[in-house]
Amino acid sequence: MIRYTLRCERGHQFESWFQSSSAYESQERRHLIDCPSCGSDKIERAIMAPQIVSKKGREPAQPVPAAPVEATPAESTSLMMAQERELRSKLKELRDHIVKNADNVGDRFPNEARKMHYGDIEHRPIYGEASPEEARALIDEGVEVSPLPTLPEDRN
Repeated sequence: MIRYTLRCERGHQFESWFQSSSAYESQERRHLIDCPSCGSDKIERAIMAPQIVSKKGREPAQPVPAAPVEATPAESTSLMMAQERELRSKLKELRDHIVKNADNVGDRFPNEARKMHYGDIEHRPIYGEASPEEARALIDEGVEVSPLPTLPEDRN
């Protein structure tokens, strides 16, 4: 196991454990690591000093600070993590509700949404796929659309 000090694009620092450096790199490439403070998935390793174990009694030597780190109270981090878990749970609940109660029309979504908007077919709850350009075009036409919430575990 390896512990990294990580930093998001907004400068928040946090620590996380990984099985190996290649496990970290794989998760970083797939955007599976996100900042517990702001949710950003643009993460990089911060400069950190290794923890050296002395031979006398196998006591860890005092690590040399690599760079000043913004102090964040443990309670604040713990609270943020609890809030993040709750938010993710609510987003998953919302997504599951939509998937359960709406028809998946797949890549026909833009056409189906337009037909409903213009009264060509009966309104019903649907979800599906649309490119960013298609979604913008729908919004420009006044068609009400929203993306389904995505969670880090969905990005495989």
